[in-house]
This record gives sequence, C-alpha cells and structure tokens, in this order.
Amino acid sequence: MKEIFMKEALKEAKKAYKKLEVPVGAIIVKDGKIIARAHNLKEGKKCATKHAEIIAIQKASKKISAWRLSDCEMYVTLEPCTMCAGAIIQARLGKIYIGTMDYKTGACGSILNVLEDYPFNHKVEYETGILKNECESILQEFFKQLRKRKKCRRI
Repeated sequence: MKEIFMKEALKEAKKAYKKLEVPVGAIIVKDGKIIARAHNLKEGKKCATKHAEIIAIQKASKKISAWRLSDCEMYVTLEPCTMCAGAIIQARLGKIYIGTMDYKTGACGSILNVLEDYPFNHKVEYETGILKNECESILQEFFKQLRKRKKCRRI
C-alpha cells in the first residue's frame, strides 16, 4: 500500500514539474482513502508557504472539518523542511512516509530532526525511503533541466 500511495504523491510532483515548480508532491490518507492531494506552488503563487505539505494539510482539514489529522497519514516525495515539519506536528498527523531525504533543507532526519529532537506535545511517526529512486530521479531531472535553462539564458 505504501508504494501505491507514494505513486500518487509522485503524480502530484509531476504536476509541479510541469509548472516549473520544485517537483514535490504530497497526499493525505485517512482510513485507506486519499482525502487531499497537493504539489508545490511557491513560484506560481509567489508565496514561500505554498509547499505541497502545507497545501495538503489545508485541504485535508477542510475535507474533514477539523484541524487535528491524527487519524491521517501523509505521503510526501521529499523530506519536509522545518516549516512543513512544524505544520505536520501542529496538524497532529499520525505518520508520514517520505520518499527521499533533503540534505540541504530537510528537517525529518537529514539536517535536523524536528520530529524527534524536541519534546513537542505530539509525536509523529515517520518512515523514509518509500520509492526513493523514483522520488530522487524527478528532482534530479528537474534541477538538471533548470540548470540548462539558466545556462541558455546567459548565452
């Protein structure tokens, strides 16, 4: 099941890629059903908080008419940053599944671990490496293409 849901998050990441957004996708599942889908919209919305995780939390909260998502799980293609890790804790998500780690801004085990290193009132379980290669691949391809575009503009 984990792989099936991560593939859905990857579909969201592909939507972000097509919009020239960093290709990160997230979904939220409750009782085995997807209740929210989102992808990064930072560039298009010109807003630093439009990360896939934040948007997915907002959609899920609206869907179930509650801010507590303790019976829910999030699948996200890239390790959440500190802002998103904080939102995940605040939303009381039960568990998150992470595709690949972010060794530049990750806050769930790579650079720091907001989910474990601090005594917050809510503990979020997490698991990493779900479809790791696929999640890494889309990011690598995106940044490779981005560098090519930037290089072409300089010529």
